[in-house]
Amino acid sequence: MKIAIGEVMHETNTFSSVQTTVDLFKKWEWSRGDAILPNHRGVRDFLGGMIDRAEELGIEVVPTFATTASPSGTITRETYEAIKNELLAGIKAAGEVDAICLSLHGAGVVEGISDMEGDLLQVVRSEVGYDLPLIVTLDLHGNLTEKMAQEANALLGVHLYPHIDCYERGMEAIDLARQMVQEGLKTAVHVTKLPLMITTSTTNQSPAKDINAICWEWEKHPDVIDCAFFHAFPYTDIPEVGVSVVAITRGDKDLAKKIAEEVANEIWTRRNDFCPLVNTPAEGIEQALAAEEMPIVINETSDNPGGGTPGDGTYLLRAMLEAQLDNACFGCICDPEIAQIAHDAGVGATISVKLGGKVDNLHGEPIQLTAYVKSLTDGCYVTSSPMGKGMHFNLGKSVRLQSQGVDILVCSVSTQVLDEQIFLLHGIDVTSYKIVALKSSQHFRAAYEPISKQIITVDSPGLTTLQFSFFDYKNLSRPIYPLDEETEY
Repeated sequence: MKIAIGEVMHETNTFSSVQTTVDLFKKWEWSRGDAILPNHRGVRDFLGGMIDRAEELGIEVVPTFATTASPSGTITRETYEAIKNELLAGIKAAGEVDAICLSLHGAGVVEGISDMEGDLLQVVRSEVGYDLPLIVTLDLHGNLTEKMAQEANALLGVHLYPHIDCYERGMEAIDLARQMVQEGLKTAVHVTKLPLMITTSTTNQSPAKDINAICWEWEKHPDVIDCAFFHAFPYTDIPEVGVSVVAITRGDKDLAKKIAEEVANEIWTRRNDFCPLVNTPAEGIEQALAAEEMPIVINETSDNPGGGTPGDGTYLLRAMLEAQLDNACFGCICDPEIAQIAHDAGVGATISVKLGGKVDNLHGEPIQLTAYVKSLTDGCYVTSSPMGKGMHFNLGKSVRLQSQGVDILVCSVSTQVLDEQIFLLHGIDVTSYKIVALKSSQHFRAAYEPISKQIITVDSPGLTTLQFSFFDYKNLSRPIYPLDEETEY
């Protein structure tokens, strides 16, 4: 048995001023054929699960094309055409296969195409036809569409946020493909969409935890393959934005519809529970200082590079410097200009710079800073978090600066903080600090919940703020809650 695999991953924040180009994809991955295997074998991501499970079952894996880029602005049409051509060339080169498993995101937006995944799946179908099983794994922040459901035999979404189950979804894709090929399994997919946007919601806490429990209870049904709650990606101004539920059954369309609608009704009933209380940076710091234990983690959710922000926001860092802290660290702010200045100056130098706030005018003004250069690195490390364990990161020239009681990490490539590795790379043991501040919305929790005494989320203006009224939406399907309180479902 032969299964072709591939990946096209991008979470598009259409409010970002940074267009997503081929170069941005190539910064992370742009791999063809067998070059894909060593990048993902044993890694806890979608392709890693597909590769490891297929090899375990003695199934031949035929890698086609894999590319991913850090979340950013709209994908240029030229870039999408290049990606599409690479994927189709890889599928053609694979020859005759029994099934295809693709790792996609679900929130990709291209110039002129609001549903990248649906379009891409349609293109693949035009090449291979509709008799070949086509299994797709998706991020739970996908904005699901009917076109995706029509083109794929299964849409398998991660259930957990942080996404520590991507590997398992990849394994599940292979298992499902095998059953379709060898056992004649037929699937029915139903998508129920809600007129609802929710903020980033970790799944080990209510209410998302409770919705997942309902989905998993349905999965115990002998005719149910999967039931997934898709949180959607609200930082995208397209008609398809919105929470959805996807149910997959063993060919029973009515049952799939019944399940998806029942779970969707429960989500709608609890919609207000997804609206969190919000702390400003100053309030978050005050709470952290009042805590008796350490470390206390403060996450800056409004400048989360994992959601398409520039990662050079200054609101939280400025508040930390103004608070005159004496045992705090901050990671990491993206400013390649300052990283280069520090590398040129060398360890032991004192530099005077304007840090951050340079990509746009949404995330705070640059900070005038006089700082001591404590350490310099190449920004390379391997993730140890359950969220993507084994992934290699290269943040380019990076530096640890010390100023006004705060150790500040500055890197050259924007990324959210997933674990403590970027701190360790610069000689920082986060467990010895009172306050550990970082840029991320939820993924950091996989590594930091076990080692922190408290987590405090702070919000401010930014491309991933929890306040949706901050954005000038023009293309959403309205009404939609919570922007339109009168919304009915």
